[in-house]
Amino acid sequence: MSGLSQGQVAKMLDLQRPSVTEMEAANRTVSAEELVKLAEIFDVSVSWLLGEDTKRGDAQDGRIQLAARELNKLKPKDLERLLAILASLRDQEGRS
Repeated sequence: MSGLSQGQVAKMLDLQRPSVTEMEAANRTVSAEELVKLAEIFDVSVSWLLGEDTKRGDAQDGRIQLAARELNKLKPKDLERLLAILASLRDQEGRS
């Protein structure tokens, strides 16, 4: 649904892909830090990830789904560059 592969998510979490597979299958404990990072990656709340909050809000916005489909078409090196740009923008907003 997000348009990100397990490998991409693993890289963003600084993990190996099998660790993400284990998370999805509920065969691996997910740390609080990993939950926070996953929430940021998928633009949802930690509560939503834990199943406590069923409201997903803006993440259901059709524009986000369209962006995810388009991002999925990028070459891995281009996606990494774009993610770095987005992180930089988010960091700049946090400092403003």
